[in-house]
Amino acid sequence: MSTTGWIVLGVIVVIVLWAISVYNGLIALRQRVGQAGSDIDVQLKQRHDLVPNLVETVKGYAGHERGTLEAVVQARNAAMAAQGQGPAQQAAAENMLSGALRQLFALSEAYPNLKANSNFQELQAELTDLENKIAAARRFFNNAVQEYNTGIQQFPAALFASAFFGPLVNAPLIGLITTRTPEALRAKVMTAVITSALLAGPAGLVAAGPLIQAWGPRPV
Repeated sequence: MSTTGWIVLGVIVVIVLWAISVYNGLIALRQRVGQAGSDIDVQLKQRHDLVPNLVETVKGYAGHERGTLEAVVQARNAAMAAQGQGPAQQAAAENMLSGALRQLFALSEAYPNLKANSNFQELQAELTDLENKIAAARRFFNNAVQEYNTGIQQFPAALFASAFFGPLVNAPLIGLITTRTPEALRAKVMTAVITSALLAGPAGLVAAGPLIQAWGPRPV
């Protein structure tokens, strides 16, 4: 083989090795995004698992608050069903669950014995801790998505990345649970619940029904 042939072969080898390196780098970034998304799912599942114990604890002190308890159970079921259905639908369902849990925690203000119950306090603390973990996992996920999207748009990876890799979207914000009174939260929560239900489609509207009824206008 002539000198020119060896040079051409060397250039081809270098290009192929470079392309493999870039491709593997993008694969690693995409896997990082997938792992970050799995971390969010794990934290959300732990939140779902706490809800039945919380409902049973509240039921022991405020069993006649049936509408609120049913709203929490249905919102939890809707959130579990929304897993794997896409970020928008999942966030919409989780926000409905957050709204239902706000109403449930607000009941403790009217029931001192419930508020003082050690099991209730522990569950409330665990949910608060999970919220912090979910927020942190969401930030990590969004950072991973940003790095990945930047990677596929940068030259020279952009020359071929579009053939193998598509852009990803950030994780929607999941509402936090607070213990403020329903009166201060009612308008804000109702707006968020209705918006989330519309985004989730017919199933979201059905699931949001009890919550909307529980948080709807009160007779004067």
